[in-house]
Amino acid sequence: MYIWGLPLIIEVYTAVRKAGVPEQEAQDTAEALTKADIGKVEKQIIEINGEIKVIKWMIGLVIVINVIPFLKGIF
Repeated sequence: MYIWGLPLIIEVYTAVRKAGVPEQEAQDTAEALTKADIGKVEKQIIEINGEIKVIKWMIGLVIVINVIPFLKGIF
């Protein structure tokens, strides 16, 4: 089930409906939790992208440090 393009957390919706909450309130509750989860995932992705950039620079530096002496030996 999707609401405004977001996947609805079916387990939350079902549990809230079984508790006797009206359908619209159950949908709103599940939607709010879904948006919160998506926000957390987006923050983690941004954090991981920053770490990947640092790792790329570190690998590049290690390659350069190892290649320069090799090139000096050839020329």
